[in-house]
Amino acid sequence: MKKQLMVMLFGAALVLGACGGDDSSEPEETPADSGGEETSAVDAEQVVQQNCISCHGENLEGAGNFPSLNDVGSRLSEDEIHSVIENGQGAMPAGLIEGEEATAVAKYLSEMK
Repeated sequence: MKKQLMVMLFGAALVLGACGGDDSSEPEETPADSGGEETSAVDAEQVVQQNCISCHGENLEGAGNFPSLNDVGSRLSEDEIHSVIENGQGAMPAGLIEGEEATAVAKYLSEMK
């Protein structure tokens, strides 16, 4: 009974943690707006704070069965991190972060060594 309750609570926390919205009211800059240079308007650290700390811990130190992310760049390449974000791995579901945000977060996390 306790195991079922824990699974249900974990599932609810995972679903609620994945419900981070996009609160930005500023339009994203396009390459045409920046004189032809491609820039990223994504704040990867903010995306991580909204989507990852509920499972990986406030300082990304890892919690329970969730691995530490504060040194993930020393274990995985940017491409490998991006693949985990897109496809999921272990208890992490696929697609919590998508598109440009996933690319920015993978780059951000790959620099954490």
